[in-house]
Amino acid sequence: MRQTNFQELLEAGAHFGHMKRKWHPAMAPYIFMERNGIHIIDLHKTVAKIEEAAAALKQIAKSDKKVLFVSTKKQAKQVVADKATEAGMPYITERWAGGMLTNFQTIRKAVRKMDTIDKMETDGTLNTMSKREKLQIKRQRDKLETNLGSIKSMSRIPAALFVVDVIKEHIAVAEAVRLGIPVFGIVDTNSDPSDIDFVIPCNDDATKAIDIILSIMVDAVKEGFQERKVEKNDEETSSFEVKERRTRARKGARNEEVRTTEE
Repeated sequence: MRQTNFQELLEAGAHFGHMKRKWHPAMAPYIFMERNGIHIIDLHKTVAKIEEAAAALKQIAKSDKKVLFVSTKKQAKQVVADKATEAGMPYITERWAGGMLTNFQTIRKAVRKMDTIDKMETDGTLNTMSKREKLQIKRQRDKLETNLGSIKSMSRIPAALFVVDVIKEHIAVAEAVRLGIPVFGIVDTNSDPSDIDFVIPCNDDATKAIDIILSIMVDAVKEGFQERKVEKNDEETSSFEVKERRTRARKGARNEEVRTTEE
């Protein structure tokens, strides 16, 4: 698993927190010092928390479960989309639809609506409609794609949530907490980490720092998938060998039985 580089985080500005007057007292354990009225995050603790989170995500991926990555803030949207796609995981970078988790079946119906429209386009049903009807349906499809297209592969509630900026994504965090879904979060000094299971103290406005952290998480997920694949292959090989031994044993027993009969 890729090791976290302290110097890389420092150069990316991961240590810059918010102004002291905006801080949340619960973040005190992760604050190193104050400089010019701004809190400085203890990057040694950030490194430790990144490694802890990466190890947990690796195990989730190894269990063949999904992690939903979430960030609708400008500084992180593209990074989250790129890294989640690389990891083969669902993500939300546009508006978080209320009930995305707590009312998941309704969300799935909306996703299936997209599939229905696609089928209508493929089988020519759309061509039988008026120009106005086709335009309305295509607009509906585009809106669904924008908001939900990135979670089409998520057929069930995710095993975990990874959030950048827990204040901005407070609705997503609240839904996950309500359902008992573990939450991983990049948490700045102005945020309350109480509901976050895996806190990664870091400047949540620094795009480069977010990129570094997500790259480490993606590497962990890939490693988890790879280990699962190897273990699955080993199990299949072992199962095949057991069957082969049993088959040979049965054949040997039958041959012995035939020889005994002939004698």
